[in-house]
Amino acid sequence: MSSALELSLLAINLTQRCNLACEHCYLDATTLRDGQAGEMSTDEVCKILQDVAAMDNGTMVVLTGGEPLARRDLEDIVRFGADRDLAMVLGTNGTLLTRHRVKRLKEAGLMGVGISVDSLDPEYHDRFRGQTGSWQKTMDGIDNCRAAGLSFQLHFSITDGNVHELQDMIEFARLFEARVLNIFFLVCTGRGESFSDISPLRYEQTLCEIVKAQAKYDDLIIRPRCAPHFKRVAFQQNPQSTMNRLSGREGDGCIAGLHYARICDDGKVTACPYIETETGNVRQKPFSSIWQESIEFKRLREPELKGRCGRCEYRQLCGGCRARPLAAGHELMDEDEFCSYVPRTDKIIEPLQEFTGDIGWTDEAHIRLQRIPRFIRKMVKKRAETFVAEQGETQVTSEHLATLSAKRFGGKPPHRPS
Repeated sequence: MSSALELSLLAINLTQRCNLACEHCYLDATTLRDGQAGEMSTDEVCKILQDVAAMDNGTMVVLTGGEPLARRDLEDIVRFGADRDLAMVLGTNGTLLTRHRVKRLKEAGLMGVGISVDSLDPEYHDRFRGQTGSWQKTMDGIDNCRAAGLSFQLHFSITDGNVHELQDMIEFARLFEARVLNIFFLVCTGRGESFSDISPLRYEQTLCEIVKAQAKYDDLIIRPRCAPHFKRVAFQQNPQSTMNRLSGREGDGCIAGLHYARICDDGKVTACPYIETETGNVRQKPFSSIWQESIEFKRLREPELKGRCGRCEYRQLCGGCRARPLAAGHELMDEDEFCSYVPRTDKIIEPLQEFTGDIGWTDEAHIRLQRIPRFIRKMVKKRAETFVAEQGETQVTSEHLATLSAKRFGGKPPHRPS
């Protein structure tokens, strides 16, 4: 399979049922409460996992919802995928992560959990999530993951009401030893259409804060989500950084339809949760065929951008969010109006190209590379070999990899405990 078709990340919405009623959710309240008829069975989900495993991309599978912990067969699904060398992770509001459930999920082979925390103010979080006491239950879920040694990330959805908490959330993530802090910028669809979002100006300011924070803190990965513009912001802050010339289409920008897809609980396939156009249904056709043949996916893989996005010198690094034009009532390839940047030159900033020279790897570096999840291994290899070539050297060492793990935004090498 061509590298352009490599499936790095697949989200499977196992259910539309949920025990909360978040203001920003793209599902309506009735659906959240009752789900819908025709939810995929255990066998149907496992059939998808078998198909994805056969594609041999080292895909990470995110089991989400609704609230995936509402499904009693979750452990069976996790075990089936893990037994086929898929990286199985969970996206959850965290309120149902009891000690017993965490233990069972880890034993089944779950690699990690993404837990939503939208404020350090319990009242705000509870109001945002639609249920009193949800903040404390989520904190208990985090504690249960820590006690069991189950890796977890924190998911923080930025709005006007909590954007001032960004720095506090970073400190919280570091204190509680989260591996990653994912900062989500909302796309106003579904019930979130009426929810207050931040302004384009505040959006830009927040991306600048995130880039600076990543350079400052070497013990936490801080990543914006649904915000491919951060590639431009990072480049503007440090154009000398090789890392900032990597195309966001390789894994740290918008990868919808390129390396990522979503399967709904009824089998419908879309490019991402915010692009509702159905590209096929796994109940009628294998996912692998949909992934390779979808016209919608092909448009995303070879985009013909319009408006400012089509003229922007950063278009090969960024490309804008394709869901936001649709949410605004426009066409898939129209400009992303949430970006305030005005193109300034006709000269395109070219992304980093594959290094074709003769670069070797020490045994230690090669072993370290093999420990990296397959879905990002090729991107790391490309970064490392280009970096070493630019230093005038001919061999990648483990020290190079340690340096690169913190050079994405120009930061210092991470502290490595002895």
